[in-house]
Amino acid sequence: MFSLRISTFVWVFSCVVALAAEDSARWQLVWQDEFDGKALDLSKWEFEVNAQGGGNNELQYYVTNNAHLMDGLLVLEARKERYTGPGGTREYTSSRIRTKRKGDWQYGRFDIRARLPKGKGMWPAIWMMPTDETYGGWPNSGEIDIMELVGHEAHKVHGTLHYGDAVKGHVYKGTNSALAVATFADDFHVFRLDWEPEAMRWFVDGHLYQTQTNWHTRTKPFPAPFDQRFHLILNLAIGGNWPGNPDEKTVFPQAMAVDYVRVYRKRE
Repeated sequence: MFSLRISTFVWVFSCVVALAAEDSARWQLVWQDEFDGKALDLSKWEFEVNAQGGGNNELQYYVTNNAHLMDGLLVLEARKERYTGPGGTREYTSSRIRTKRKGDWQYGRFDIRARLPKGKGMWPAIWMMPTDETYGGWPNSGEIDIMELVGHEAHKVHGTLHYGDAVKGHVYKGTNSALAVATFADDFHVFRLDWEPEAMRWFVDGHLYQTQTNWHTRTKPFPAPFDQRFHLILNLAIGGNWPGNPDEKTVFPQAMAVDYVRVYRKRE
């Protein structure tokens, strides 16, 4: 039995090494943040400070104080606290950061290792928006959702594309990946998007759960609008049309913890 266990371990380890070597042969690391410093690296990220509600009736005021680095992690924290700023008064605060004009990419592989919050009203997201809006305002120039979760379904994450025309046909197309365990809040998981000219693929912990190969925009066919530069956004929203608002069972504070963000370019 001991010999069998050793053999099995060696086989699994060999497979992992082989897969890592294959990935290294296909992809070159071009941008990363391991969050090992004392504060957020503002040469790579910028804060978005607002109370706009994301166009989804969200409840939070995004501020800078709710994002911090701790033990090699980026922590975005959702708090139940009143905050008043130029955008008005809100009863909750959180943080939202982006790489716009500090990290913009046309195609690539995006790996983000994160642990997610849970509870009704929690809405963590890892996503991408067009840097230049070449085809016009949302959704004409597209949106790429690498990972979204609604807190009352904390065992399930969603990957989605938004495109088309806000007036004549906003298209949102995607699916979800469910865990065999209870919740994505229990441990860290790697959320990955492979974005190539002809296809996009979504993974959780190396498991491919979705491929999309067809999209368009209002004025141009495939591969528009996903043939332009996009940037990354990390945020933790509170409430809104999709997750609903927090209830008496929702515990605060909640946090989305990010271990790393790594961006790769496909080798020629």
